[in-house]
Amino acid sequence: MRFDLHTHHYRCGHADGDIRDYIEAAIAADLQVIGISDHTPYFGSDEEQPFPNTTMGKSELKNYVQEVLDLQKEYAGKIDVLLGIESDYFPDHAQLYQQTLAQYPFDYIIGSVHFSDGYSIFDRTRWEGMDTAAQVAAKSEYFRLIGESAKSGMFQILGHIDAMKSNYPAFTDIQAPEALDQMLQTIAESGVAIEVNTSGKIKVCGLWHPVDDILERAYHFGVEVSFGSDSHIAQRVGDDFDLVARKLREIGYTEWVYYKQKQRQVVAL
Repeated sequence: MRFDLHTHHYRCGHADGDIRDYIEAAIAADLQVIGISDHTPYFGSDEEQPFPNTTMGKSELKNYVQEVLDLQKEYAGKIDVLLGIESDYFPDHAQLYQQTLAQYPFDYIIGSVHFSDGYSIFDRTRWEGMDTAAQVAAKSEYFRLIGESAKSGMFQILGHIDAMKSNYPAFTDIQAPEALDQMLQTIAESGVAIEVNTSGKIKVCGLWHPVDDILERAYHFGVEVSFGSDSHIAQRVGDDFDLVARKLREIGYTEWVYYKQKQRQVVAL
């Protein structure tokens, strides 16, 4: 069973193509399951679309859902099209996000931390002038937020759990083992999966999310794993699926998961 649960399209403002393009690319890549998971609107503001290059407008959410459901019916028997979405985790707005997203029949919701300590996780300038203690504190807080998101009950899958390294590869070398283990233990206890997200290969770091060391610790704690290309162009759908499967087998995993109607589906590796 070949699947990809993390894809985007034009509505988020920073991806190319229609949803149909990603479905067709999935069929061409011999996938049996394709999840559409564009970014939620930003619900923490009264504005329709305060971040037009990051998230879809509020009024587009119902159109997005309906388009995926229509395509799900059209492609039935050819490929299983799942209705997903990627949601930020903002502690101050978590209840609002949860209540809003509960109004729609999502197969799964990917929870991603994109902001920590008031900075985008992709902002490399945040590290300027930091000493070792401050770096450890920043990494630890990021991992703490991810653990908190796992406990929230909002998500089935956690997105790119070390994406802070995307534009700052030295992030991987910052030593915060206690924070890492606490995060992974919390994720395991919460019954939430993490994704192996292959988009990191096209970022400055040049590596999947998360790195192998984190995957090995995740296996130690019994964390379940899913797969997402995080495609923002249709040509990346399913990217490195077979290589990821091989790496997980090397680590010791024998299965990974996806979600349909928020029910866990187990796939042998």
